[in-house]
Order: sequence, then structure tokens, then C-alpha cells
Amino acid sequence: MDSVELVLAMLLAVVASGYVVRMLPFPLPLPLVQIALGAVIEGVFGHGVTLEPDIFFLLFLPPLLFLDGWRIPKVGLFRDKSTILELALGLVVFTVIGAGYLIHWLVPSMPLAVAFALAAIVAPTDPIAVSSIASRVPIPPRLMHILEGEALLNDASGLVCFRFAVAAAITGHFSLASAAVTFLWVALAGIASGVAITLAISYAQRSLSRRFGEESGSPVLINLLTPFGAYLVAERLQGSGILAAVAAGITMSYVELSGRALATTRVRRAVVWDSVQFAFNGIVFVLLGEQLPDIISGALRAAEASGGERGLWRLASTALAVSLGLLLLRFIWVWVSLRLTLLSAKRQGHHVNVSKFRLVLATSLAGVRGALTMAGILTLPLTLANGRPLPGRHLAIFLAASVILISLVLASVALPPLLRSLKLPEEPADAAEEDFARHEAAVAAIAAVEQSSHQQAHQHIDPEIHSSAADHVMGIYEHRLAGGVAGSMDPAKVRMADQSERAFRLVALHAERDTILQLARDERISDETARKLLREIDLVEARYR
Repeated sequence: MDSVELVLAMLLAVVASGYVVRMLPFPLPLPLVQIALGAVIEGVFGHGVTLEPDIFFLLFLPPLLFLDGWRIPKVGLFRDKSTILELALGLVVFTVIGAGYLIHWLVPSMPLAVAFALAAIVAPTDPIAVSSIASRVPIPPRLMHILEGEALLNDASGLVCFRFAVAAAITGHFSLASAAVTFLWVALAGIASGVAITLAISYAQRSLSRRFGEESGSPVLINLLTPFGAYLVAERLQGSGILAAVAAGITMSYVELSGRALATTRVRRAVVWDSVQFAFNGIVFVLLGEQLPDIISGALRAAEASGGERGLWRLASTALAVSLGLLLLRFIWVWVSLRLTLLSAKRQGHHVNVSKFRLVLATSLAGVRGALTMAGILTLPLTLANGRPLPGRHLAIFLAASVILISLVLASVALPPLLRSLKLPEEPADAAEEDFARHEAAVAAIAAVEQSSHQQAHQHIDPEIHSSAADHVMGIYEHRLAGGVAGSMDPAKVRMADQSERAFRLVALHAERDTILQLARDERISDETARKLLREIDLVEARYR
């Protein structure tokens, strides 16, 4: 019963955090409020939960990463793929090496392998934390796409580095060749698992529903279970379950373009996923807050035993130095990367007008860490191979928690003024793209209504009502195309014409949807635009059905 009460308390904390943020007289990011409420649950009421990393990775990460991979705009992801890969792979390795030596220099008592393990687990940015910050900070869309892509892909590289650093700390041995081969297998097996599982589940569901039918809630439940299946299969193959969940989400966005899901299914699915995202995002940070009292009290006891008040100041200064060192390493890498990108664009004859320093600083500050770092650092083993305690374990956990809090605070405080009026290279004209898609869909809808009107004319007793219903529906789309005023029906005949109008509306909506999906499959519009228009069509169709 205590476990049930604890879950309910965490959910209540998530709900309360939204009201607390709005009640405060000053802006405060939602994740920090949720962390504080989690600390209150543990510290004040003494009723927290021990974070089990394996359970955390399995329960919370797959659905959240799946949804992020599903909804991230693919046009932006593939357009800036070189920049994203530089951050997701190169920056992680650069940070592990630089921060590892920095931590070992600041804390000589911590073995170098343990310092590298700590650097590896704080190197990746957290997609959940990035999304939470973005909801409160006006990050430009293109920069946000890059940050989301980086956060979705850099976990695998960070966790592989962490795994080998821990192995080196325990056994004293390290093989670069073995690490490279392992990384390739972890990445490829994870991505392949995510793609294969999603395609297999989608094919099986489509085949079974076509032959036997299905309950209305089954497609939504299957969709919720897909990321867990991809994660578990990848882990069984010794691949990255995190990359599997991301790959499953990206694959799902392409499966969605097949247009086989019913409109009501898509509407229900969107509502369910929004609720899951809100609840799980909040619980992740509440869980993080529940770990802090024990971590901080343990670190303070160790500091007092080693140097009293001086030890406390040394502990705080070390945490701040590590956080600023990570920020500096990220700044250097982003600055060099941007410099090379601008030089390449200049050689190709492209003129790019962008504020270099502000962009680099904003990208550096936006690299926030989250609960993924905390869950990873808690997997540090307690002992070495010879049975002795692992040196520096408790301090490493404290430093990881400090990095999370400091990165969240810095991003929340510094990003809003820094991003104000920041100009980035323009993205494709979203408004023009949306207008083009609406125009093409309206043309297809009018043609479909005309064809259906001719085919069904002989089935209606009153041709006048039949024609009036068709004219009314086509008038709505002609209003879109020409800006004219759609005709209206005689009020006395509205009830009689309702059935005919409903049929024509469904035909028109079906044609609109097919056109939008085809435009997205042909990459003439982005999947983001397609998803927005499909949701509008689905809501209208749900009303008529």
C-alpha cells in the first residue's frame, strides 16, 4: 500500500508543480519546482523512493524518447545531421577526455578511471530536460531541432564511454579497439531493433485488424507498448535500448504517413500520449528531487569529516568548477564547429548572417543535464574487483547531481535574455508550405466531391437536396481557394440535407488526407506541417463520424 501511496504522491506533486509555477511572482522553470517538491517528499515527510537505475531506464525512458523521436521534425533532423552528429559523438568524446582530466585534477583522491566515468555520464544532454526548458524559454526552432537531435543521439556514446570507464576502474584494463567495436554494435543493434520492431508490430496490427477487426482502444495500447518492445529487444542483443526507442519513434513517424490509422484513433492517441508525456516528464524530475537529500547529506558528512567547514566550501567549489568546466568545453567545441560550418558555407557561396558569440553561448547553455545522468551515475559499482570500496563513488554521485541542478539554473536564468532577438539562418517558409498544402488538399477535395456527386446522384430521391449538399461542401473549399463567400442552404432543408452533406464531407476529408500524406511522402512538405494539418482533418472527421 505504501508504494501505491508514493506513486499517488508523486503524481500529485506533478500536478501541484504546474500551479506553483503560475503562483510564483518570478519565473521559475517547471523542472526545478518538481525537483524541489521531490526533495520535500523525501526530506520533510521521509517518504521517498530509492531510484533503481534498471527500472528507471525501462519504465520512463522508452516512451519519452519514442515520443520525442516521433515528433521531432525530420526535415530539420536530416538537414542539420552533420551538426547534430558532431555534438552527439564528437562533443561527448571531447567532454569525456577534457572533463575527466579536470575532475581528476580538482579531486586527486578520485582515480582517473572514476573521473572519466563521471565525465562520461555528465557529457550527454538530457532530451527530457531540454524539452522541459524549451517549454519555458523561447528557443528558435532551428536551434531547438539541433538540441533535440543531439540529446536523442548522444546518450549511446556517453553510456558506452561510461561502461568502459567503469570497467577500467574495476579491472584496471582498457582497450580502445574493443571500445570502438562495442560502440558500433551498440549503436547499430539499437537502431536496427527499433526500426524492425516498429515495422513488425505495425504490419502485424494491420494484418490482424483487417482480418478480424479490433477494439477501439487496441491501436493506442499497441502504440504505447511499442517503445518498450524495441527497448527490451535491443537490450537482449546488447545494443542501446535508448537508441532503439528513438529509432522506433522516428520509424513510427514514417509509418504514420501510410494513412491507415483511423481519424478517431489518431485523435485518441494524441491525447493519451500528451498525458503520458506530462506525467512521466514530471515524475522523472520528482524522482530526481527525492534522491537529493540523501546524496547531499552523505556528501556533507564526508566533507565535515575530512575538513569541517573548509571541506564544505571545497565541496561546493568543486561542484561549481566541474559545471563551469563542462560549459567551457561545450563552448569551445560549438565555437570551433560553427566556425568550420560558416567557412564551408562561405566557400559554397552562401551568405549566412548570424551572431556567432551569442549563438555559441546559447547553444552551450542549452546543453542541460537531467535524470538520465542521475540514473546512470547511480549504477557505479560499490566495490572494486578485489572487494575494496570504489574510491570517490559518493563524491561522484554528488557532483553529478550538482551538474544537473547548476545546468538547469543557468539555462533557465541566462537563456531568455540571450535568445532575445537572436537571428538564425532561416528555415523553409512554414507559412508558405502550409498554404501550399491547404491549396492542394482543397483542390483534391472539390474533385472528390464532384466525382462522388455524379456517382451517387441516382440514389437520391430529391436531386435538388443532393445537389445543394454537394454545392455546400464544395463551397467551403472554394472559399479556401478563391476567398469567396461559401453559399448557405435553406434552413428548412438543412435537416433533410444533413445526411448527404455528411457523406460528401467525409469524402472530401478523405481526399484531403490522402493528398497531405502524399505530399509528405514525396517530401514536398515537412512531416511537422503534415502532422498539424492531419490533426485538423482528424478532428473534423471525428465530429462527422
